[in-house]
Amino acid sequence: MPMDENLRAQLETYLSHLDGLIRRGRQVLDTLASDPSNPAAMAATRTWQEDCGLTINQLSGGSKAHWLARAFSQAFLMRSANGNAVAGAPPTEIVKRLLGVLDQAVASLSGMDNGAGVSGYTPSPTSSSSGSSGAPPPHRFEFVHDLELRPVVEQAYIDSRRALEQGDFDLALRTSCGILEAIVTDALEFKGPTALAAFGAPAGKIADWPFETRLAVAESAGLIRGGCARLPAVARAYRDHSDAEVKSRRNATVSNRDARQTGQVLQVVMRDLDPGR
Repeated sequence: MPMDENLRAQLETYLSHLDGLIRRGRQVLDTLASDPSNPAAMAATRTWQEDCGLTINQLSGGSKAHWLARAFSQAFLMRSANGNAVAGAPPTEIVKRLLGVLDQAVASLSGMDNGAGVSGYTPSPTSSSSGSSGAPPPHRFEFVHDLELRPVVEQAYIDSRRALEQGDFDLALRTSCGILEAIVTDALEFKGPTALAAFGAPAGKIADWPFETRLAVAESAGLIRGGCARLPAVARAYRDHSDAEVKSRRNATVSNRDARQTGQVLQVVMRDLDPGR
């Protein structure tokens, strides 16, 4: 059966993202091999590993039992003399293993001849597509109560990852912030203004509250935890600029780190709103 164009586009996006991670990983490996104690190299390695973790989490549907998630975790372990797993594998060895995990993910996605797996479930390279198509792939935003909002934020999430991969940090950050605002607003509206009043919520429609207020009330009400404290200042003020201002400052004030950190905060909030992830 031919692959749906939407799913094909998602598949190509994932493959492009994995290719970018593999290229970065090889650069990290080369730098570590020449100067393993370089602080900048170690920082770049940690950032790359975090990005790998986020991608693996997406491809495994958030399941730690998924083969890809297990392979990622095992990459950080080394074996003792008696064969038991212990922490502490050398950094270069970890990078090599993670590159191997990424290669497996590419092989798995490249071998797919239908849409199964693109939206959050990646079949094992040793399993056929038909064998895994019986189980519907989990989705990232099933916890969103507004059914019409789910496909919107799902597509926005894909767009944010694509923008990040293409180096459009301003667009990646603003898209991640838009998703964050949308899912937090959905959670607040589901809880209801009467219940939120006990947590210091202001009067008026929730949709009219400032971005910062929505995050603060959601945290006070226990809907999310303290992950938003890591949001960069530029992310907190993302709605304070007109389209003209955004165009004039694009990528001038938004760094790679800002965009990636905002994406990481979004992941944390998604887990808060959907503890079963």
